[in-house]
Amino acid sequence: MGKKVSFLLEKALNGDRITEEEAVYLYKYAPISALGHVANELNKRKNEDKAYFIVNRYLNPTNICVYKCKFCSFGVSKSDEKAFELSIDEVLRKIEYSYKNNITEVHIVGGLPPHWKREDYVGLIRVVKQTFPDIIIKAYTAVEIDHIAKISKSTYEDVLLELKDAGLELLPGGGAEIFAERVRSVIAPNKANADEYLEIHETAHKLGILTNVTMLYGHIETIEERIDHMSRIRNLQDKTRGFQVFIPLAYHPEGTSLGGERTSSVDDLKTIAISRIFLDNFENIKAYWITLGEKLAQVALNYGANDIDGTLEEELVVHAAGSKESYGKTVDKLVNIIKGAEKIPVQRDTFYNIIRVYN
Repeated sequence: MGKKVSFLLEKALNGDRITEEEAVYLYKYAPISALGHVANELNKRKNEDKAYFIVNRYLNPTNICVYKCKFCSFGVSKSDEKAFELSIDEVLRKIEYSYKNNITEVHIVGGLPPHWKREDYVGLIRVVKQTFPDIIIKAYTAVEIDHIAKISKSTYEDVLLELKDAGLELLPGGGAEIFAERVRSVIAPNKANADEYLEIHETAHKLGILTNVTMLYGHIETIEERIDHMSRIRNLQDKTRGFQVFIPLAYHPEGTSLGGERTSSVDDLKTIAISRIFLDNFENIKAYWITLGEKLAQVALNYGANDIDGTLEEELVVHAAGSKESYGKTVDKLVNIIKGAEKIPVQRDTFYNIIRVYN
């Protein structure tokens, strides 16, 4: 291991902030074993040996979408034979089914249908909250918030306040993709740009709405652009402390017009480790089993991650792009995955409050 790599890893262990240039250097030249060791140590300082999961329901109300993002194989036009749009009753039945499994959260994201109006988005949240008042609603990416604001000629603050009043409690992190304009102009040229995405999250934080944040990696972006992405969210976290968790999402190419290859396991683990080292102001880094697969997510718990998400019944977006993971995981399965990584399984709620520790 080179002297510069050793110096930078020691710097991180001493609690000193890594610069963008230094993070790029570690990404390119540090041995994965060394990155994993340092990331695991930094994670232990924040979370000890705890690894979190949640009992939740993933819900996609529709796959009809006005955007045609090249990395996505989920969204379709209304005339497509694969198009679907759930009624309110169908939404409630799906949640009722999961409610029997003691879910504490419902995660609602979907396409952006050309015929939906602002009241459709708000009304869905309100009905779900009125029907299931004890379930926390995590809903609508920044891309959806931007779309709602534009079609209703409203401000982000106005839209978020109405959704909060209806029952929304947390924004998921989807839609971030990669912030670099070079990449975004190719893979998602029409949706909310980086500045709009970050403005929406900052506005949510000011209104007392916590949010998650993602990064889609492994397509046409460079290492430098990945670090630039992390740097922008680190800067906003310094300002607001409103992000709960960073979620690196491995790109799945199947069925997309962008194409390409699935990232390597080494790249996945390096990305988890670097995010833990670079994002020193984040408590939580997620190894999302839907994109990584359960076995690699398990390994990632020793590379800086402290969360594998949850039971996630009926996730459709990543599955449309080729994820081979079975829908949903039982609590026993998640507990065993975490124990297999020699970590302590902790069931959490949406806000990382501990519900149960599995010793």
